[in-house]
Amino acid sequence: MKNSSKISGLLITYNEVNHINQVIENIDFVDEIIVVDSFSTDGTLEKLQAFKHVKVIQRPFKNFADQRNFAIKQATKDWILFIDADERVTKKLKKELLETIKTNIDYVAFMFKRKYFFKQKRIRFCGFQTDKTYRLFKKGFVKYNESKIVHEMPIVTGKSKVLKNDMLHYCFNSSAHYKSKMEHYATLKALELFKKGKKANLFHFYARPLYKFIINYIFRLGFLDGVKGLKICYLSAYGVHYRYKELKKLTR
Repeated sequence: MKNSSKISGLLITYNEVNHINQVIENIDFVDEIIVVDSFSTDGTLEKLQAFKHVKVIQRPFKNFADQRNFAIKQATKDWILFIDADERVTKKLKKELLETIKTNIDYVAFMFKRKYFFKQKRIRFCGFQTDKTYRLFKKGFVKYNESKIVHEMPIVTGKSKVLKNDMLHYCFNSSAHYKSKMEHYATLKALELFKKGKKANLFHFYARPLYKFIINYIFRLGFLDGVKGLKICYLSAYGVHYRYKELKKLTR
């Protein structure tokens, strides 16, 4: 397999004014940066315009898989680093990924482990301790499954592996922010279920959220994260309830 170490850095954004400067500066080691923005209204676009080396494309948001696949098509380099605005590549991870794409020519995709932060405080449990996601891959070997419109799943054609070093994920800066994220994801997940012909019932409204809370708070040790852990586990369960509330609306 022909090997090249040129990287396209890709982002999809909507209202990321609090993160956009830091993430663009964080990936200054890539060879091109392309941002696909869903018509942000909070000043994100204005901040992006200050970065003359960044290509910005505005495109309506349909779902995460569709937006990511569109972004991939814009990339011109052999390798793609997909990063969300609230994620950061550490110095150790940067060194590892740059070495990896020069030497691991048998692999086409790499997963990053993520450390989660809530208001700058590390969240060690709540179900996040095993989180990892595809963020680095060779162009032409990965496409996102468009039937999975939230928590999008890449289809990888070839071998993949997990890198050793962690990415940082500043995924929520307040309880209200996390709640709005849960509602957004739940709405998309409800649409996904609706397209599959699923219907909501009492079990989904009460048992599923309770199960989610118990798994994350007790069995996945969310209680060890203190008050923040309680809030996160409650809001994750709330997201499940909201998903089926939205599904019920769709099936009326």
